[in-house]
Amino acid sequence: MASPELKVRAELPDHAPHILVVDDDRRVRELLSRYLYEQGFRVTSAGNVEEARQRAQSFVFDALVLDVMMPGENGFDYARQVRETSRVPILMLTARSNPNDRVMGLEIGADDYLPKPFEPRELILRLNNIIKRRPEGAPPSDRTIATVTFGPFSYRIDRGELRRDEETIRITDREREILTILAEAKGGNVDRDVLAGNGGLAAERTIDVQINRLRRKTEVDPGNPLFLQTVRGIGYRLAID
Repeated sequence: MASPELKVRAELPDHAPHILVVDDDRRVRELLSRYLYEQGFRVTSAGNVEEARQRAQSFVFDALVLDVMMPGENGFDYARQVRETSRVPILMLTARSNPNDRVMGLEIGADDYLPKPFEPRELILRLNNIIKRRPEGAPPSDRTIATVTFGPFSYRIDRGELRRDEETIRITDREREILTILAEAKGGNVDRDVLAGNGGLAAERTIDVQINRLRRKTEVDPGNPLFLQTVRGIGYRLAID
């Protein structure tokens, strides 16, 4: 019988919601990440606010699960900063029982508040609710308007819109996420693990598949790509104009 450690998790669909979990407790991060993945969410985690900012530079998230009590900048600080530019749904976690903390979080702009300890099922229900309450057509997060071009193609980062001249090219949510990361690197190399996020081995194995799909939509000869280039031993880069 195969060891549990060798079991590969099933691949999630491209449209699976992507959640950023921010908590300084490694055990909590791992438990939340595993449980959310099992419930059909793609997950990226961060141990502090600075790491969260770095993750937000690379990924478009459908919601944040944000712990209040962290060393240095706390969850309130980060939620306040996020709300200056984004309406991404925020679920705050805390071990505090003071109702004033809940009021503060909601005043800052958090969408919901869950005290620790909590039932995992309740977390999923609350998370699904705040994602569903996002206004129709609103993007998961707001981005500075920017467009990158490569050959006859243009990619508008804030809209996740890929065009060839005047024609809109249909791409999946996962392809859009990968293209956004590559576009924001401004022609620089992007590590495979950055593109994979926190999805584990299964996610890393699908990166090549997703890149090949994008190449079929953007390259004259996908086997000899001009734009979506492989960087041996590192990952990929988008050769922008």
